[in-house]
Amino acid sequence: MKWFGKKSNSVSVAAPISGKLVPLNEVPDEAFAQGLMGNGVAIEPADGRVIAPFDGVVSHLIDTHHALIIEHSSGLQLLIHVGINTVALNGDGFKAFVNTGDSFTAGQTLLECDLDKIRSAGYPVVTPVIVVNEEGAEKVECTFKTVTAGEPDTIKVVLKT
Repeated sequence: MKWFGKKSNSVSVAAPISGKLVPLNEVPDEAFAQGLMGNGVAIEPADGRVIAPFDGVVSHLIDTHHALIIEHSSGLQLLIHVGINTVALNGDGFKAFVNTGDSFTAGQTLLECDLDKIRSAGYPVVTPVIVVNEEGAEKVECTFKTVTAGEPDTIKVVLKT
């Protein structure tokens, strides 16, 4: 009997927001920092515009517009969560340009937020980008550097086969 090697299938994710990529363990929130929310990275944002990192569908837009879950055609689901504990702002300083169920194309604006308003309310603006369907991802790879929203191949998610 001959065994064939696993074929690696991966999804290339563009930067969803401009800023500096940082490891999750540097996020000032235990659930994100310890990977309890899933594997991923975070971005210390330079501006408040969140764009689509690939073509896909909005799986869920959080009512307060501080976070959303998006889905790639491969089934990969990403949570983009602007700031830490920003749900407490009840949507103040956040604007959504999409709704749950909407299709979008890479580069399309998904959310905008007022980073100064978030900071002045006392919340960190670091933005975790998390694989929420962990059973589908083998690993998340990136180079920790400064990125521009839409920059291709920023994050590579290797899918389980």
